[in-house]
Amino acid sequence: MKKKKIVVGGGFAGIQLVRSIDEELFDVLLIDKINHHQFQPLFYQVATSQIEPANISFPFRHILRQKKHVQIRLAEVTRVCPDNNKIITTIGDFDYDYLVIAIGCKTNFFGNNEICRHSLTLKTTYDAIKIRNHILRVFEKIISADAKEREGYLNLVIVGAGATGVELAGAFAEIKKNVLPNDYHRIDFAKFQITLVEGSKNTLNNMSNNAKTASRKYLQRMGVRLLTETFVTAFDGDMLTLSDGKSINTRTVIWAAGVIANSIEGLPADCLVHGNRIKVNRINKVVGSQNIFAIGDIAYMETPKYPKGHPQVANVAINQGKNLAKNFKRIIREKELVEFEYRDMGSMATIGQNKAVVDFPIIKFKGYFAWFIWMFLHLMLILSVRNKLMIFINWAWMYFTRNSSLRLIITEDSPPCKKDNFK
Repeated sequence: MKKKKIVVGGGFAGIQLVRSIDEELFDVLLIDKINHHQFQPLFYQVATSQIEPANISFPFRHILRQKKHVQIRLAEVTRVCPDNNKIITTIGDFDYDYLVIAIGCKTNFFGNNEICRHSLTLKTTYDAIKIRNHILRVFEKIISADAKEREGYLNLVIVGAGATGVELAGAFAEIKKNVLPNDYHRIDFAKFQITLVEGSKNTLNNMSNNAKTASRKYLQRMGVRLLTETFVTAFDGDMLTLSDGKSINTRTVIWAAGVIANSIEGLPADCLVHGNRIKVNRINKVVGSQNIFAIGDIAYMETPKYPKGHPQVANVAINQGKNLAKNFKRIIREKELVEFEYRDMGSMATIGQNKAVVDFPIIKFKGYFAWFIWMFLHLMLILSVRNKLMIFINWAWMYFTRNSSLRLIITEDSPPCKKDNFK
């Protein structure tokens, strides 16, 4: 008889596990709050109107259409009941033989609720669309705003100079120069200021010195103002306050300054560690549990190579999903399990057209070739051939024309019609 397995979360880790599970041994239930897998590395391109959201969003039912042993439910898991081998969700309760938690991370505001209320984030496709809508609306407002109000709209602040912050800043700098002046002839874009705020000394602080230096130079040449060794202490929707006492009048703050794992109730308190991550052993089993596993960004695994846990990146999640799928097969067949060992293949970030940095284990480089490698590797990770082709066409069009026609503001334009309107 097949074992019942529940996978909570369809990110890089969860979807890789579900796609790799042996259908002869398991019936799988995939539960997620949304109905699609999201390709997070390209969110910033949706936010900056370079590609359509549909090109990096993949419906679960389409991805898994050939997997007859997989069921999909759109719901939120509110509690795990380990003693009863059951989970409680917003659509009912489900029993399991094995449970895999792959719910990933959310934006970390470090307890500052005011900043949380007023700033934009980039953790979902919906977030990317919100940023795109907001930025385009800002420029529509600038045209008719008075001088005092216009100042706040002309300042865009990005907090956090990791890969997301750097890529956003570079992309906005390029559309500021090449795209928006052709759409908004009456706006002086020399006054539009993009500011990148970072608490450490460098941009891309987790990469090599070569990448840190190159990314800083690229951004400064593109006109981005860098404020390093500086923290944001407050933002009320109009004024951003910095740790050095200075302030910036702005209506747009994009927060990319860190992540914290999503939480789920019912797990033993002693398995939760810093960053709200779940402590697991070398086969991703939650400590103190017999049949609950955690993979991806939410999993905290200590190894000799990574005594403080693995980096929260897609490649770790994908490989944990693959390894756990193999181990489930070994568990059923009572074979020796394979411990997870992550081989870091390097990291990369793009700052703009022909500008990128790549850190491979044996070589580190920058510039056009790095940008080409970045594009190729990200394109290969896209799930469907159709989406690969659409993204490639968009990139090629942008490269040769330095423009796109994707600047659509997609929001509800009016309240629902009242019944009186039809009398």
